Parts: sequence; structure tokens; C-alpha cells
Amino acid sequence: MSSVAAPLPVRLARLVRLEHTVFALPFAYVGALLAVGGWPGLEVMAWITVAMVGARTLAMGLNRLVDAEVDARNPRTAGREIPAGVLTRLQVAALCVLALGVYLVAVWQLNPLVRWLWPIPVVMFVVYPYLKRVTWLCHLWLGASLGLAPVGAWAAVTGELPWQAWALGGAVGLWVAGFDLFYALFDREHDLAVGLHSWATRFGVRGVFAGAHAMHAGTVLLLVLAGAGLDVGGWYWVGVAVVLGLLTYEHVIVRPDDLRRLDAAFFTVNGVLSIAFFAFVALDTIP
Repeated sequence: MSSVAAPLPVRLARLVRLEHTVFALPFAYVGALLAVGGWPGLEVMAWITVAMVGARTLAMGLNRLVDAEVDARNPRTAGREIPAGVLTRLQVAALCVLALGVYLVAVWQLNPLVRWLWPIPVVMFVVYPYLKRVTWLCHLWLGASLGLAPVGAWAAVTGELPWQAWALGGAVGLWVAGFDLFYALFDREHDLAVGLHSWATRFGVRGVFAGAHAMHAGTVLLLVLAGAGLDVGGWYWVGVAVVLGLLTYEHVIVRPDDLRRLDAAFFTVNGVLSIAFFAFVALDTIP
């Protein structure tokens, strides 16, 4: 079945790449578990899941809408749904409205604090697609957006925002920003030609690796800091060691003179990392 002939829900799911929710959702669960040092309850976890799916769908939909013309000029992204004519702007805009509604319904089932904070991630989602037009710091904004996952989940469970929650959020933010630097290498030549900004266009291939090394070192350090401030056990520290090992592996298989396995590093290793860390935190906190 061709992309255009596929049912509308299938085309919309392809647009937002629901499978990539695996990057941020496990860290939201980590924030919820560590907030109470145990299982916060099925209802709370379910609404956190709904809020995360709604927020991520909104973020991806907005990104595709804002970037439709930019995507159309890039050979790597010209096949995306809007420039390829698989979906219309109106259809994607309707998806964004629906996703925002789902996100808001979920937020209102959680701690009252997040009812005041809900606009923050939405504003970040709206701003992010425009940043590549003006600054190479766009990767850090993306990282900060996803870093809100454990912070928001912590607040959703307890109504508090202690420094340990922010340390977890910072760890996730640096993790995401670091691997997004790698991802920018796919478009470096095109971005240079059309005047778009990224860490790769500003600092080159070796600058990307230096930046990613520093950010991922910061990820591990912040996870250590968060654990030191919490009543965690051995499984948490095993999880931190696994994160360190997977990030090290990622930097070993992708080198400045060999980018052939960049896809594997971006998708496979980082997906495994988030799920594995959540699993060890769950072992540590759930009796």
C-alpha cells in the first residue's frame, strides 16, 4: 500500500513517528518512580503516559508544519508527509489541535501544579522549529524540551520540583542534545548551502564529536548527582553504569572519519539506553 493510499490514521502515525516516543517516555517514568521512591499508582502513570503521547504528538506535528518548506528543499526530508503530498497542512494542523486537547485533558488529571505549568512545554515546542533559522544552539533547546519529561512527571506525582528532579531533567537534556548533534551531520552540507544553523555547520564534524562527548559526560555526571541526593540502591547505580557503557559504545561506533553507523547510534543505542535505565530504576524502586 502506497503512503497516499494508506488510511489517514496510519499516515498521521508515520508523520509523528510514534515509535520514537521510546526516547522520552521511559525517562518520564523514571521521574515518577524516583519522586516517591516507589510505584506512584496505575492511574497516575496512565495519565502521565497520555500526557507524554499528546505532548510529543503536538511537538512533532508543529515541527512538520513549520518545517514543511524547509523539508521540501532538502533531499533527505523531501519525502516527508507534507512536502510529498501524503498529508495536507490542514490535516496536520487538526492533529496538533487534537494532540493539544489530549495533553490538556491528561494534565488536568494530575497534580494541580502542572495545571499552571502546562504552557511551558507548548511554548518550547512552538519555538524550536524556528531556531535552526537563527542559531546553532537549537540542539540545546530540543534537549531542554525533552528534559522536561522527568521534571514534569515528578511534579505530576508530588507537586514539588526539588533539585534532584532538575538534575534528572538536565541529564536527559544533555543526552538528547548530544545525540542531536550527531543527527545534524546528516544535513550539514545542505544546511551550509541554504543558510540553516546547527552545531555541525558552526563547528564542523570534529566539533560535533567534541560537543557530544562533553554533553554525554554531563549526562552521566548529573545522573550520579541525582542519585547521590536520593535514597537509591544498587540497581540505580547499575543503571547509571549501563548508561555510561551505552554512551561510550555510541561514541566508539561513530567516529569523525566513519559515519556509516550513525543511524544505529541514533536510533538503536539511544532507544535501548532509555528503556534500560528505566528498567533498572524500576528494579530499584518497586518492591
